[in-house]
Amino acid sequence: MQQLWAALDGAWRVLLVGLVLGAGLPAIFALGVRSLAWGTGGEAAIHDDGVERKPHPLGRVLAVVLFAIVVLAVLAGLGYIIAHGMGWTVTFNGIVPVFTKKG
Repeated sequence: MQQLWAALDGAWRVLLVGLVLGAGLPAIFALGVRSLAWGTGGEAAIHDDGVERKPHPLGRVLAVVLFAIVVLAVLAGLGYIIAHGMGWTVTFNGIVPVFTKKG
Protein backbone atom coordinates (compact mmCIF):
# COMPACT_ATOMS: atom_id res chain seq x y z
CA MET A 1 0.00 0.00 0.00
CA GLN A 2 2.90 2.31 0.73
CA GLN A 3 4.23 1.84 -2.80
CA LEU A 4 0.86 2.81 -4.23
CA TRP A 5 0.85 6.08 -2.26
CA ALA A 6 4.43 6.79 -3.35
CA ALA A 7 3.47 6.21 -6.99
CA LEU A 8 0.39 8.42 -6.70
CA ASP A 9 2.44 11.12 -4.99
CA GLY A 10 4.89 11.16 -7.90
CA ALA A 11 2.09 11.01 -10.47
CA TRP A 12 0.27 14.10 -9.21
CA ARG A 13 3.53 16.05 -9.15
CA VAL A 14 4.24 15.14 -12.77
CA LEU A 15 0.66 16.04 -13.69
CA LEU A 16 0.94 19.40 -11.95
CA VAL A 17 4.21 20.30 -13.69
CA GLY A 18 2.76 19.18 -17.02
CA LEU A 19 -0.28 21.39 -16.56
CA VAL A 20 1.73 24.41 -15.46
CA LEU A 21 4.35 24.17 -18.20
CA GLY A 22 2.25 22.55 -20.91
CA ALA A 23 -0.84 24.70 -20.60
CA GLY A 24 0.10 27.45 -18.17
CA LEU A 25 2.91 29.14 -20.07
CA PRO A 26 1.03 29.25 -23.40
CA ALA A 27 -2.00 30.63 -21.55
CA ILE A 28 0.15 33.34 -19.91
CA PHE A 29 1.61 34.18 -23.33
CA ALA A 30 -1.90 34.40 -24.83
CA LEU A 31 -2.99 36.71 -22.02
CA GLY A 32 0.08 38.83 -22.76
CA VAL A 33 -0.92 39.12 -26.41
CA ARG A 34 -4.48 40.10 -25.44
CA SER A 35 -3.15 42.64 -22.93
CA LEU A 36 -0.86 44.10 -25.58
CA ALA A 37 -3.80 44.47 -27.97
CA TRP A 38 -5.80 46.17 -25.22
CA GLY A 39 -2.82 48.37 -24.36
CA THR A 40 -2.48 49.64 -27.92
CA GLY A 41 -6.18 50.35 -28.26
CA GLY A 42 -7.01 47.30 -30.34
CA GLU A 43 -9.39 44.46 -29.63
CA ALA A 44 -9.80 40.93 -30.82
CA ALA A 45 -13.34 41.66 -32.01
CA ILE A 46 -14.04 43.58 -35.21
CA HIS A 47 -16.27 46.64 -34.81
CA ASP A 48 -17.93 48.40 -37.75
CA ASP A 49 -19.01 51.42 -35.74
CA GLY A 50 -15.97 53.47 -36.79
CA VAL A 51 -15.09 54.42 -33.22
CA GLU A 52 -11.37 54.51 -32.57
CA ARG A 53 -10.41 52.77 -29.34
CA LYS A 54 -8.16 54.53 -26.81
CA PRO A 55 -4.91 52.86 -25.76
CA HIS A 56 -4.73 51.65 -22.17
CA PRO A 57 -1.30 52.03 -20.49
CA LEU A 58 -2.20 49.34 -17.96
CA GLY A 59 -2.56 46.85 -20.82
CA ARG A 60 1.00 47.45 -21.97
CA VAL A 61 2.38 47.14 -18.43
CA LEU A 62 0.45 43.90 -17.91
CA ALA A 63 1.70 42.56 -21.25
CA VAL A 64 5.33 43.29 -20.35
CA VAL A 65 4.93 41.54 -16.99
CA LEU A 66 3.30 38.48 -18.56
CA PHE A 67 5.90 38.24 -21.32
CA ALA A 68 8.68 38.58 -18.73
CA ILE A 69 7.25 35.63 -16.78
CA VAL A 70 7.25 33.48 -19.92
CA VAL A 71 10.80 34.51 -20.89
CA LEU A 72 12.11 33.82 -17.37
CA ALA A 73 10.47 30.39 -17.33
CA VAL A 74 12.03 29.52 -20.70
CA LEU A 75 15.45 30.75 -19.56
CA ALA A 76 15.16 28.75 -16.33
CA GLY A 77 14.35 25.62 -18.33
CA LEU A 78 17.25 26.16 -20.73
CA GLY A 79 19.60 26.85 -17.83
CA TYR A 80 18.51 23.63 -16.14
CA ILE A 81 19.05 21.55 -19.29
CA ILE A 82 22.42 23.13 -20.13
CA ALA A 83 23.68 22.87 -16.55
CA HIS A 84 22.90 19.16 -16.33
CA GLY A 85 24.59 18.56 -19.68
CA MET A 86 27.77 20.24 -18.43
CA GLY A 87 27.95 18.37 -15.12
CA TRP A 88 26.28 20.89 -12.81
CA THR A 89 23.26 20.51 -10.57
CA VAL A 90 20.62 23.15 -10.14
CA THR A 91 18.79 23.64 -6.87
CA PHE A 92 16.15 26.24 -6.21
CA ASN A 93 16.60 27.78 -2.77
CA GLY A 94 13.42 29.76 -2.69
CA ILE A 95 13.12 31.39 -6.10
CA VAL A 96 16.78 31.91 -7.02
CA PRO A 97 18.46 28.98 -8.85
CA VAL A 98 21.83 27.91 -7.45
CA PHE A 99 24.32 26.09 -9.72
CA THR A 100 26.77 23.68 -8.06
CA LYS A 101 29.33 21.31 -9.55
CA LYS A 102 28.40 17.61 -9.40
CA GLY A 103 30.62 15.37 -7.39
